[in-house]
Amino acid sequence: QVQLVESGGGLVQAGDSLRLSCAASGFTVNNYAMGWFRQAPGKEREFVAGINSRGNVIYYTDSVKGRFTISRDNVKNTLYLQMNSLQLEDTAVYYCAAKRTPFTVLSRRETDFASWGQGTQVTISS
Repeated sequence: QVQLVESGGGLVQAGDSLRLSCAASGFTVNNYAMGWFRQAPGKEREFVAGINSRGNVIYYTDSVKGRFTISRDNVKNTLYLQMNSLQLEDTAVYYCAAKRTPFTVLSRRETDFASWGQGTQVTISS
């Protein structure tokens, strides 16, 4: 059974850092393109960052470029999102997701991702 479990969220001040983790079970993370999405209050869920199965293609949404880093530990079967210089606008529930089909190209489209975690809340205060 495929399962994704996020952790690492919390309440921090603007300028601080957090590292989100997404522990996967039931499949091997380096066989699938995976991504992080977020949903702020009153807004639609949006793509944040993604990494392909080989790890050589990474996408970021413009607002997090230079501040966030996506990575993967194949031994721990875990996806990470290192978030630095956090801003008020980063407040959201963050979700990790895995693409529907293995060994396919990375996508930013939410509908291309079939497996989702339950989300972890990230709140930035001023």
